[in-house]
Amino acid sequence: MAVQEGMLLGMGNPLLDISATVKPELLTKHSLKSNDAILTEEEAIFNDLTSGYSVDYIAGGATQNSIRVAQWVLGLPNATAYFGCVGQDEYGKTLETKAKEAGVNVQYQISTDHPTGRCAVLITGQDRSLVTKLDAANHYNVNHLDDAKNWKVVEQSKVVYSAGFFLTVSVESMVKVGKYCAASNKTYCLNLSAPFLIQFFKDQMMSVMPFADIVFGNETEAATFAETFNLGTTDVKKIALAISMLPKENGSRGRTVVITQGSDPVICVDNGQVYEFAAEKLNEDKIVDTNGAGDAFVGGFLAQYCKGESLPVSVKCGIWAATHIIQRSGCTTPEKMDFKA
Repeated sequence: MAVQEGMLLGMGNPLLDISATVKPELLTKHSLKSNDAILTEEEAIFNDLTSGYSVDYIAGGATQNSIRVAQWVLGLPNATAYFGCVGQDEYGKTLETKAKEAGVNVQYQISTDHPTGRCAVLITGQDRSLVTKLDAANHYNVNHLDDAKNWKVVEQSKVVYSAGFFLTVSVESMVKVGKYCAASNKTYCLNLSAPFLIQFFKDQMMSVMPFADIVFGNETEAATFAETFNLGTTDVKKIALAISMLPKENGSRGRTVVITQGSDPVICVDNGQVYEFAAEKLNEDKIVDTNGAGDAFVGGFLAQYCKGESLPVSVKCGIWAATHIIQRSGCTTPEKMDFKA
């Protein structure tokens, strides 16, 4: 299928990433783990980060990262679109400018009451700890979808994707779009995204799961899923199979499950069959920053999937994109896009 405008829509939490390589003491001070993602209501970590370190500002948020990577792979301006809520402030303008420069048709909901959300990206060695203060991102609501011009973007899309982080914000919006996708045979995709979502937002996750045609996750999230839902196994293939068999609204197609495991093989379940795809193992000295690797994988995968490419090609492009991103600081893309199917 040829690349078309608006074929991929992302809905998520637009965040300005404030990124720096930090001393382990900073994590200790704020009781943070070196490879985790959490939410905060506090300003302290941002104050310590911006006063103590030289930081990079990058347009972020897991879903927006994936959409930017997919846009880079697809190439045609506005092949992708993105919804989320930002504040009426400089950070929000920066986010919009960066996303539009990347070719993404961003249609933000603007909050006049809350500032744009931020994410502190604390890099120690090759690990990254993410601390997110959602602010405006937490106030996205279904009214944005009720606006005819925004709903038109939903109707134009072939594939809709949300990272699991959006479950803490607007399940109502996810269900509305998920139902529409199921009824009109479009593809709705969900990412497990973080252990805390599976543990503490499992009801929200399970209310959206029936609409998910593709579910993404990594090995840590798969293990947490098995534990939380008492699957009685630690075998990633069995866990992926179990997720694929959860109840599903659109019965005309099976659920595809894609679990990444860093440099270990990607496990996929498609139509009840389990597949393994070898990932690329980079030399340690080439890895700059693993932040955004999972987001980049999804972006590469969905870019090919939107075009109607096969599962192996989609996974290959996901691995290819992730391998490029971890050789750069933050979820940023090189100028040249040279993926070969």
